[in-house]
Amino acid sequence: MFALADHLLHPEGEALPRDVDAPTAAALLAGGMACRPPVCGAVYGTLLNDRDAVAALGDEMHAAPYKAPPKAPVLYLKPRNTLAGHRARVVVPDDALGVQVGASLGIVIGRTATRVSVDRVFDHVAGYTLVADLSVPHQSVYRPSVRFRARDGFCVIGPAVVAARHVPAPDNLPINVSINQAGTFTASTAASVRNVAQLLADVTDFMTLAAGDVITLGVPHDSPVAHIGDTATLSIGNMPPLTVSFIGAEQLNGDQP
Repeated sequence: MFALADHLLHPEGEALPRDVDAPTAAALLAGGMACRPPVCGAVYGTLLNDRDAVAALGDEMHAAPYKAPPKAPVLYLKPRNTLAGHRARVVVPDDALGVQVGASLGIVIGRTATRVSVDRVFDHVAGYTLVADLSVPHQSVYRPSVRFRARDGFCVIGPAVVAARHVPAPDNLPINVSINQAGTFTASTAASVRNVAQLLADVTDFMTLAAGDVITLGVPHDSPVAHIGDTATLSIGNMPPLTVSFIGAEQLNGDQP
């Protein structure tokens, strides 16, 4: 069972997460607090769940070898090495390409979910978090590349898991990404092909999700690209915003990002 009362934060340097109310969470984060990821389960990304992304593929959806759009959700794993928290410093592998910053709603599972019907999905959701699902820009969508999506620090989560009761309309939340506070990329969870309930029902039809696991609703089409020296701020609805900085490998000085 993964349960929380309000806003679950895991401050950097502390052994255990804190479950605090929204004003306390806001005050802690306003003071510049860095965080670890507030979850420790498996994290799954979802591809082709944005209507604009599907539309942009056009006839490619009907080309060989598949010749038709996928009938089930297209998932990929964000392995443990990718996990990072609020105010993470993430290495850009190739500054000419940069790193695509996908802001995605993370659905946090509260209890084991197997073959869950659409009308029972929210009995299995503990809350929601913000996921910066990072990738090296690339064209492949049907075979998610580990080399592009599973670099160290390429899944920044947090700063908080927000209890589901505070997010009554997860399928209609504004998404914003700002790079260096200069202009804002905007999207919405309303653009999803499968909404939260349908996505979880379809996924749990063929695999079990455990308490503490996270599955993303998917990355908006044409998400912005960051380069060395940039800082991205991501927000979804009224959840606490997430900050990520991008650095060159030489700036690590032997430390992990």
